[in-house]
Amino acid sequence: MPRAASETKTQVVIVGAGFAGLSLAKDLSDTPFELTLIDRHNYHLFQPLLYQVATAVLSPADIASPIRSILRDQKNVTVMLAEVSGVDVDNKEVIAEGRRIPFDILVLATGAQHAYFGNDQWAPFAPGLKTIDDATDLRRRILLAFERAETEPDPAERTRLLSFVVIGGGPTGVEMAGAIAELAKRALASDFRSIDPRSARIFLIEAGPRLLTPFDPTLSGNAKHALEQLGVEVRVNAAVTACGPTEVMIGDERIETRTIMWAAGVKASPAATWLGVESDRAGRVKVAADLSVSGLSDVFVLGDTAVAYDRDGKPFPGVAPVAKQQGQYLATLLKARVRGKTVPPFRYGDFGALATIGRKRAVYERNSVKLTGFIAWLLWSIAHVYFLIGFRNRLIVAMNWLWSYFTFQRGTRLITGFTGSLAKAAAAAGDHGSDDMRGAA
Repeated sequence: MPRAASETKTQVVIVGAGFAGLSLAKDLSDTPFELTLIDRHNYHLFQPLLYQVATAVLSPADIASPIRSILRDQKNVTVMLAEVSGVDVDNKEVIAEGRRIPFDILVLATGAQHAYFGNDQWAPFAPGLKTIDDATDLRRRILLAFERAETEPDPAERTRLLSFVVIGGGPTGVEMAGAIAELAKRALASDFRSIDPRSARIFLIEAGPRLLTPFDPTLSGNAKHALEQLGVEVRVNAAVTACGPTEVMIGDERIETRTIMWAAGVKASPAATWLGVESDRAGRVKVAADLSVSGLSDVFVLGDTAVAYDRDGKPFPGVAPVAKQQGQYLATLLKARVRGKTVPPFRYGDFGALATIGRKRAVYERNSVKLTGFIAWLLWSIAHVYFLIGFRNRLIVAMNWLWSYFTFQRGTRLITGFTGSLAKAAAAAGDHGSDDMRGAA
């Protein structure tokens, strides 16, 4: 992209079209900035509902929208599909697939990725949930486990197939465990002849003393009780020591399983390495109160890629509202700069924390307000529909939820990504080695 094309306009390059990057781009409409929005995907993804794709509640198209479609009426934006590999700070250029994109202002909002705490060898057996591909792969693994169990003659292998382990007791882990339990014990309950899906065992493993550690202990206890009512076996103070194709180890205890899901931790994208600046233990760039990088006044880092602190010195949580508000704040700051004005430091308007535990169950906390049960679930539903991009997605998600609520059915129970026998399907879902379905996964 030659700089001469718009010499009189400030070139703003935004890397990442998540909540932060997209909010910034939209709020800089009709401004004297020329924007280039770079993402390795052609869609904006509503990550908080990925677990519902993985458990066959929603389809990928329900929670994703094409970036070009979202910004098609915004004339000062150029959308680029590319993988960024570095930043040339001295020459003020972003490096993406052999191209160099010049910038006057750079915004990195590249999100986070899975973190296995030094045990990356677990990744093939315990996939995480960050992308649509992750979600559809997990959906395939979960549904194939039931299909394979239906025709499996070996009782021990059938038990492994009908055991599901979720590692990590944060919101994603809690929501995944609850959704799998409802899938097994309600949506699939009458669909099989040789097995009873209700006999499936769902384990939720948390290394800490309780689930949902950011929440009040009473809400954590409520979430644990609600999961146990759904049939989830919750293990706290249980650090995973090994993961393999057929088992999870918690100290000396072995849980035999063919399906493991990782929800225990994330790390930031390599933005700090690109910039050559200081980061925290999770790889997040340490930013100033205006979200700029120390020593690089024209470089800003937002969302899960950054660590910023509130007035009490506590880091802002890695949730969608923070990222969205940071994008909106930075747009206000950049527009103020043009007018020769300043704005106060970023402040997060906290509307509370939410987590759902299946049908009609959720927890909500904001300051001294604590809600559980149906009211919290209704609030969770409204908030998530509100944050979706586009009227179509909001309408379809709301209709799917109403259908699931009244019928207990899942509308997207499709196993995709393979052709041929169940053995080949198992390989597509992550098995390696023998063609025998009882071979190593």
